[in-house]
Amino acid sequence: MIRKPLRPLAAVFSARAAGQNPDEIEAANTKERALALQESLLTTTRRRLWLLTGMFLFAYVLIAVQMVSLSVSDPVEPRARATGSPILASRADIIDRNGRVLATNIDTFSVYAHPQQIIDKPFAAQRLAEIFPDLEGPKLLERFNGSQKFMWIKGHISPEEKQAVHDIGDPGLLFGPREMRLYPNEAIAAHVLGGATFGEQGTHSAEVVGVAGVEKSFDEFLRDPAHSGKPLQLSLDLTVQAALEDVLYGGMNIMNAKGASAVLMDANTGEIVALSSIPDFDPNKRPQVLTEGAQDDSPLFNRAIQGMYELGSALKIFTVAQALELNLVNSNTKIDTRGPLRWGRHKIKDFSNYGPSLSTKKVIVKSSNIGTARIAMMIGGKRQKAFLEELGFLTHTPIETIEGPTGRPQFPKTWSEISTMTISYGHGISTSPVHLAAAYASVTNGGTLVRPTLIKQTDYQRGPRVVSEQVSMQVRDMLRAVVTEGTASFGEVPGYAVGGKTGTADKPKPSGGYYDDKVIATFASIFPSHDPKYVLILSLDEPEDRTGPKVRRTAGWTAVPVAAEAIRRVAPLLGVAPDVDPSAKGGVTLASH
Repeated sequence: MIRKPLRPLAAVFSARAAGQNPDEIEAANTKERALALQESLLTTTRRRLWLLTGMFLFAYVLIAVQMVSLSVSDPVEPRARATGSPILASRADIIDRNGRVLATNIDTFSVYAHPQQIIDKPFAAQRLAEIFPDLEGPKLLERFNGSQKFMWIKGHISPEEKQAVHDIGDPGLLFGPREMRLYPNEAIAAHVLGGATFGEQGTHSAEVVGVAGVEKSFDEFLRDPAHSGKPLQLSLDLTVQAALEDVLYGGMNIMNAKGASAVLMDANTGEIVALSSIPDFDPNKRPQVLTEGAQDDSPLFNRAIQGMYELGSALKIFTVAQALELNLVNSNTKIDTRGPLRWGRHKIKDFSNYGPSLSTKKVIVKSSNIGTARIAMMIGGKRQKAFLEELGFLTHTPIETIEGPTGRPQFPKTWSEISTMTISYGHGISTSPVHLAAAYASVTNGGTLVRPTLIKQTDYQRGPRVVSEQVSMQVRDMLRAVVTEGTASFGEVPGYAVGGKTGTADKPKPSGGYYDDKVIATFASIFPSHDPKYVLILSLDEPEDRTGPKVRRTAGWTAVPVAAEAIRRVAPLLGVAPDVDPSAKGGVTLASH
């Protein structure tokens, strides 16, 4: 902008020529310039006033809107915002194969305190101890009087407990929302589910983390928000699981056993439909780990997966199956059963004198240790070990629980000749019921390997072949004969053609050697035997049948009748129709095959 000069030369010369005073020109220009400056200042002032007025009106409206919003909203205690990543509290459900809930979440509250804000500390401590019996009033008061500015009272409480704490009316006692893990079926499938607890906690949220079972092994999946809350679907059937546990509890009590376990597996897919270990627990109130004594006495101990036992004669069928596969014997081959069979200072005996020889089939039916040991010697230790390894007996089970890797079979480091003989009839090797179930399924389902799983299978692919279909048929025939004419006669369930093998093994002493009056009794069964759909392994720890003049501990008297009752209960629930002879009169009878 070019400013106009106060005394323009042209105007001065013109004024002088006209006889006017040039000073008047300067005065007029000065006045003009002052008026222009004044107008500019007025314009700027008006703009500033309008701007301030607008800002004031905007602030007034904003405050008014906020006040209206607060007046119509529910009162909420102010929350302090923590820095860092938020706690992910949400956890996906766990459901059974039919979609029924096994584990879910419920909304609840925690109680915490700001001790310095508590008005009446003795009264608050006393009332809290009355509301929560596991808290001690004097200890609470001591903590209230300490230097802590924050302390947890209870991690989760019921609505009734919340109201009781609220009625104390002390501003130093506060509540925080929680998402708690709930197991609506209580102890059913407890060892499979395992349980959960709180991990990282804040006043307004807490993460729920698995501590055992599938809750622990699938912890990352269950907590991952990327899955949009998709539930974890197990292979378990809740109804079948409940029925099996009911029978197992009853059988354990009737047979005066210390503990029991059962595994019900789909013979073709390896899916575990039910798995139980007793004693068990309620995962809603998970007990503490034992700090003294044997861990297998704890209800937390999973006998079906973690329990490594000598399962006795139930393993004999694998010796015979391998010998059949290697064409070393057939069902009618005569096996020398004269005894005792000596190896150095060791003597192998049979339960009874079975004469000079038995057919291969009768070795299984009569459960001859001597006959099985002689067949094992035909096979040889190297091939025997390789076959058992192929069936999964020499490594931990791949089952999807955190306890799976801890269940490691025990066997001799040096697989000697005597080891070959004793292992053939189930002594000198310790394994779990889940291992046994998978191996029985593999040799009876047509001869293809299965791996145990707790996850429902939607696209199952058959595993590699372990024995031929012909050998598998012969094995099924032998197992059926054990029930119809052998040591498992109490295992007969009309309509379901049960086959199986008993196993009675002396329990080892912690100091070495074996007890004379304590056994593990096992019945490994399949049904229906002509076309196995399911495998059931049932074991009793230290059972005693005291109904007769003498105490009976063998599996045929203890585990077998309990397993028969279990099959009778669960087979209809599984949709396995009874096999009937339509020409029979007067009821359902077992059809011949």
